[in-house]
Amino acid sequence: MTLKEPYMLAADQGDAYWSLGGLLVLKATGEQTGGECTVFDALVAPGAIAPFHIHQREDEAWYVLEGSITYYCGDQTIHAGPGSFVYGPRGVRHGFRVTGDRPVRALTVVTPAGFEGFIAEMGRPAPAMTPPPPEPPDMEKMFRLAKKYEIELLGPLPDDVGAEREHA
Repeated sequence: MTLKEPYMLAADQGDAYWSLGGLLVLKATGEQTGGECTVFDALVAPGAIAPFHIHQREDEAWYVLEGSITYYCGDQTIHAGPGSFVYGPRGVRHGFRVTGDRPVRALTVVTPAGFEGFIAEMGRPAPAMTPPPPEPPDMEKMFRLAKKYEIELLGPLPDDVGAEREHA
């Protein structure tokens, strides 16, 4: 852990990765926050999903800036658009599906820090500030890194978006 000091990044600054199906731009890491949090700007293509998983050591929160996304958190199905805030506590099953015909952009805060390591190891430096082209994930790598970062991978999302309790 390092000493926390004030700092600022402009809109176009931060280490950018093509990771987990999106363009993830790190805005704050454990190094800058003394281990308190990881913050990243995510731009994820329409139709992209994160299958059900559980973070054993981090809470996760998303503030949707653009587009629409459906989060599955615990027993809830949450349809979120610009201005929506969603909180997913550690130990709770969650995943998401980008809905609509535009990419979703969300500011993601993970506490405590450390998830930036998973982002960097799972992805690669972004050659462009766009979502990556669609490609299947390297499942062997994902399972290995999930174990390292105490993330339990659970499986696919439900096909019926409206089947669970919904929130606007």
